Amino acid sequence: MAKLSIKLVKSLSGRLEKHKATAEALGLRKIGDTTVQPDNEATRGKIAHIGYLLQVTETE
Repeated sequence: MAKLSIKLVKSLSGRLEKHKATAEALGLRKIGDTTVQPDNEATRGKIAHIGYLLQVTETE
């Protein structure tokens, strides 16, 4: 199954609480944090919600 490498590239400071909570749910707390998540609908939805803060790449 494909995986997504997700990196937080912009600060969470001053963002909406929902957006901060979404980043936290992905395991991202500060700039430069990276996590690997499964490529599924739930993960894609989270990325769509806060995509402007993230850098996403596909991994095997």
